[in-house]
Amino acid sequence: MSGRSILFIAALCGAVLAGPALASTPLTVVVTIPVLKDFVEQVGGTHVRVVSLLSGQENEHTYSPKPSDLLAVRKAWVFVEVGMGLEAWVGPLIRNAGNAGLRVVTTSEQIPRLADHPAGSDSHSHGDGNPHIWLDPNNAKLMVGRITEALAAVDPAHAGEYSANAARYRREISQLETELMDMLRGAPERRIVVHHPAWPYFARRFGFDIAGEIVTQSGAEPSARHLQELARKIRSDHIRVIVSEPQLNQKLPRILARESGAQLVVLTAIPGGVPGTSTYLDMLRYDVAQLVQALRIP
Repeated sequence: MSGRSILFIAALCGAVLAGPALASTPLTVVVTIPVLKDFVEQVGGTHVRVVSLLSGQENEHTYSPKPSDLLAVRKAWVFVEVGMGLEAWVGPLIRNAGNAGLRVVTTSEQIPRLADHPAGSDSHSHGDGNPHIWLDPNNAKLMVGRITEALAAVDPAHAGEYSANAARYRREISQLETELMDMLRGAPERRIVVHHPAWPYFARRFGFDIAGEIVTQSGAEPSARHLQELARKIRSDHIRVIVSEPQLNQKLPRILARESGAQLVVLTAIPGGVPGTSTYLDMLRYDVAQLVQALRIP
């Protein structure tokens, strides 16, 4: 065997042992949910290839990783999660992937957290707070910042481009927020009942009042007494809208809407949950538009 062949085999073995190699762009990034895929693609542009483990139709709390997810994480340079207990299944997935060089980005770090449930609720709250932080556009900008830092650290050759892309995208988020605030002037009544506690950040940013929840703990069924009291509250307080999500079973919100006379509106907290919401900006625009239409004074 020639010396050149020996060197080639040694180099090949070294690359295999070293884990995922940055031989060429794009940089492989694995994310947990579609909103993070959108954020990474906005920042990374053509320099990233992003794999989202969830498509937007699954429940992120109860998702069970597949063998293909393990393989994707094993080949990735960067892994992006929300954190705060949203993706409880991530820890074992990363450990089993055996990717020692993987950079894990928890986008919720250093973001002020809200409780799981409305003030005055007797529901159990998780110690980490409510994890649906991206539904406040200001938090989305902070999450984009953490992603930008991680991509620049792994791929410093394109750090300037990542920074410029992030700045442009944050401006687009701000412009949309202004547009949505103008749209909301047509909905002075903003009390809503929600299917499960995904909406406190959204409600705070856009001025909605969450008057109650159908499901107060993920995976738990509400009691008949709770539903009766909620229907009574909706009727007595003249609450006009019940918010559900396409990833959840619609049986209970439909029953509650029928019993209370409120209108059922299906929104999505995840891009891609309903048609026309493939991006984060599209999702926010859709959700606000649906609520404005439902709450508009006849």
